[in-house]
Formats: sequence, C-alpha cells, structure tokens
Amino acid sequence: MSTLPAIPHPAAPAGPSPWVRRWLATLPAGASVLDFAAGSGRHALEARRLGLRATAIDREAAGLAALGEDIVTRVADLERGDWPFGHERFDAVVVVNYLFRARFALLAALVAPGGLLVYETFAQGNERYGKPSNPAFLLAPGELLQRCRSAGLAVLGYEHGLLAQPRPAVVQRICATRAAGAEPLRALG
Repeated sequence: MSTLPAIPHPAAPAGPSPWVRRWLATLPAGASVLDFAAGSGRHALEARRLGLRATAIDREAAGLAALGEDIVTRVADLERGDWPFGHERFDAVVVVNYLFRARFALLAALVAPGGLLVYETFAQGNERYGKPSNPAFLLAPGELLQRCRSAGLAVLGYEHGLLAQPRPAVVQRICATRAAGAEPLRALG
C-alpha cells in the first residue's frame, strides 16, 4: 500500500474531494452529474460551479435543503425499495464515502455511454485509524477495479492508499468510463 499525496481527507466537509474535482473538470459544459448519497451536496455544488447540470440524491432531506434551485434534489432510500432512477443516465456519477455493494451494478448502470463513474471511499486498513471500521463499509484490495470491470467500465485512474490529512485514512478511488455507444448493463430483478 502506498501513501497518497497529502490532500484533504475525503470526509472533510469543507469542500469537494480533489479526486472528484479533477475528473469533473474534464467534462464539457452542461454535462449531467449525479451526486449519489450526496449528504450536504458538496460535489453537486462543485459540479454547478464548473457549469455542469447537477442532481443530488440522499436519504436525508436536511442536507439537500440548502443546495438551491439550480441543483435538482431527490430524497430516496438508496438501499431499500424501488430503484429511484428508471432508465436515467448521467454523464458523470460521483460517489464519495458511501458503499452498498448490493446495488453497485445499478449504480454503474447510471453512467451514460462516454460517461464517468468517479468513486472514492474507505478501504480495508482504515480500521487502524478510526471509523468506518466495519468490514461491510470497507473495500477489499482492488475491489473497485473488479467491480467496475465487471460492470463493463474501463478504468481511467485508480488509487489505493493512505491519506495523511486531516487524519489518516485508507481509501480507494477510481474513475472509470463506459465506452461511447455502449449500452449500460441492466440489472435483473
């Protein structure tokens, strides 16, 4: 495991993740971005700042309430019940500090042809530094690589390692794309 450059911790609420900001900056103006499990919507706000069309979804309405009218917000339980997206697709899907393996294929299917999945969350080894420490919320080594490839996505960038600030944390982060013209995978059931 390598040590990643000293960058803000992904849980730091002060602003968007540098990893996410890096990949959002590659999108053309007006591209659609979904901030999945958005919390306070810091990545949806960054998308709007970059001239992108942003949608934020989370199960807690309070965090989404302050985002303003120029960001589409949805309140939904992303782990239970009906999937709230139907056949919608986005030019980028952003996921930070969230892991629910049972719906990963549905999540990956939200990426439009030519679009990006930008994902950053905690990995095994983080239990040495604090929460989350439950294995259900920690990625296994190479897990994001395997899940993206299984979902038909091609990896553009991947990192796994220790972030030093503001407190140590072990993370994995990936940016993957769906080939232009490719049909997204559809989950059964």
